[in-house]
Amino acid sequence: MDKDQLIAESIKAIINFDGQKAKDLAGLAIEKGYDPIEVINKGFTAGITKVGDLFGRGELFLPELIQASEVMKTATAILNSALAKGDVQRKGRFLIATVEGDVHDIGKGIVVSLLMAHGFEVLDLGRDVRTETIIEKALDFKADIIGTSALLTTTLEGQKKLEQELKKAGLRDRFKTIVGGAPCTQRWAGRIGADAYAEDAHDAVVKSRQLLAAAAN
Repeated sequence: MDKDQLIAESIKAIINFDGQKAKDLAGLAIEKGYDPIEVINKGFTAGITKVGDLFGRGELFLPELIQASEVMKTATAILNSALAKGDVQRKGRFLIATVEGDVHDIGKGIVVSLLMAHGFEVLDLGRDVRTETIIEKALDFKADIIGTSALLTTTLEGQKKLEQELKKAGLRDRFKTIVGGAPCTQRWAGRIGADAYAEDAHDAVVKSRQLLAAAAN
């Protein structure tokens, strides 16, 4: 199977929620020496994007969206493990969490996969994470960037609370912060004092690189 065929099949595996197929394709990509980042971006990420579009149009339902996300996580974990063994230069440490009160965890998994694929060391705290826990774990992890996701307008305040608590603890200059999620905007990021707003997973990678580059200068 050539690379283009493998990428096309990777997209189908996500759309069809075929976990075994996705695992086999990820393993085959490594075996054949294909670029893991390219396979993730053009294959599995493209597939989950199509699934998201179908969900948005009402052609798929939440359980199917979650199933597709789990298939993608499994496949990208295999590809990311190959990157970890390779010569990928680590870009920085990124801690990510869905804020307290919010149990949505789908888009964040895509962000994690892309960050890892682009050389970031990532600690994913999961969903419904208390602000105090985020700060504690960021210090333990020696994070460069803290990313928070909020998928509900009612939980956006968790992102604001993080900025406030970092300031109270005298830690605001210790970390760069990025916010994301469906109700988030650049205006919201500016209002609460976050360093950046990421519209999607690709944007999260771009903004993270920019923040680290600025901090290094």
